[in-house]
Amino acid sequence: MLRLTWVQPEDLIGHELRQAALDGREPSAIAARWRAAGGPEAPLRAGASPTPVSRYLRLLAKDLLDELADLPSTLDDSEPTDLRRIRTLCPDWPASTGPSPVTRTRLEAAWLGRAVGCLLGKPVEKLPLDGIRQLARAAGNWPLHTYFTARGVPGDLLARHPWNRRSATTSLAENIDGMPEDDDLNYPLLNLLLLQRHGRRFTTADVADLWLSELPAGRTFTAERIAYRNLLLGLEPPHTARHRNPFREWIGALIRADVHGWTNPGDPAAAAEQAHRDATLTHTANGVYAAMFTAAVIAAAATGTHDVHASLRTGLTVVPPGSRLAQAVRHAVELAAEHTDFDTVVDRLHEAHAATHHWVHAVPNTALVAAALTHADGDFGGSICRAVSGGWDTDSCGAAAGSIAALLAGAPAALPDRWTTPLKNRLATSVGDFNGIGFDTLAQLTHREASRS
Repeated sequence: MLRLTWVQPEDLIGHELRQAALDGREPSAIAARWRAAGGPEAPLRAGASPTPVSRYLRLLAKDLLDELADLPSTLDDSEPTDLRRIRTLCPDWPASTGPSPVTRTRLEAAWLGRAVGCLLGKPVEKLPLDGIRQLARAAGNWPLHTYFTARGVPGDLLARHPWNRRSATTSLAENIDGMPEDDDLNYPLLNLLLLQRHGRRFTTADVADLWLSELPAGRTFTAERIAYRNLLLGLEPPHTARHRNPFREWIGALIRADVHGWTNPGDPAAAAEQAHRDATLTHTANGVYAAMFTAAVIAAAATGTHDVHASLRTGLTVVPPGSRLAQAVRHAVELAAEHTDFDTVVDRLHEAHAATHHWVHAVPNTALVAAALTHADGDFGGSICRAVSGGWDTDSCGAAAGSIAALLAGAPAALPDRWTTPLKNRLATSVGDFNGIGFDTLAQLTHREASRS
């Protein structure tokens, strides 16, 4: 029996109850009705529960999702999604100066860095933090310093903490043969297509139309899958981000932000505004802020004139300072500056966020990326290893940290061969005509968009 993940109402309701508690609504009465009816909790790590519920519970879940959406939030004023209101709340919003020059070699490094960081995190995606640490230690790879391997890892440990089933055959050190397909690379490819077809003035509707024509539905997850479903139901943006979408503050918009930063070097305001138009197809509030923050950090880093710390500070200028995301990032940077042992930083972040946030939520993952980059002082290997070793959405965090750190490194030659050689300058994807493309070619195509007036 087919159990399509990330769309079943009986699974969505548990995630929406958790989201409501985070974004200033009072869901306890609705939660009590769901539990009194025998409704299950949301799956902890999977996208769907193993068996369907009764027709009654499914209909109840739909009704309760709509009731939850109507609850008032105490955070509406401090965490808006509308760009004009976001800008009003940001006293240090950067002036838009137009893009500065960026080199093809710097962009090639960024593409490579994104791929390497993603690849490093793929085998341990969905694993608990303790499992990641045990697997790495068993292979003599802790602190993490190279790709994960099954060599030397006891069988009983692998049984307790199995590799991500979709990634073990392509992403362990002994199996890497080029860069395998991943949504963390598919979305940058889609946004490259978006700019090729529509330029910097694209609309959110243009993003939606591109997805329907170029993105296989089965390659979407969480908020993106919900928005895709909503488009097919006839809903239009930005309602696509809100209708029965408990994942609207998760990490999906962040992983789509890189191209907006790469093509607006030196103009973080423009990068953030592009990221906003993209993100609001699927996300709201902190999910959108995570994308804007990332795009602005990348835009600042792309010129080669800012270090990682200045770039992160620039990223915060486009995020409402009272928002949960801004507070989490500031806390993470402070922890990274305070503690020499990164495991301590990670433990403190998990203490702050793990009990209240899903492992794919944008708030803890963005904080982890900021902590990793800060603690490693922007060093490429140090940044990706810290980001992945912190758990949660390991491949997405590794990709984000890798993109930024490699951009700062400035050229593919600045990235150690042990990281980049296994990729063989080849990327697998189901997006457009990009399957098998080289990172050097992607850099050329991205440079063309960055140079377009």
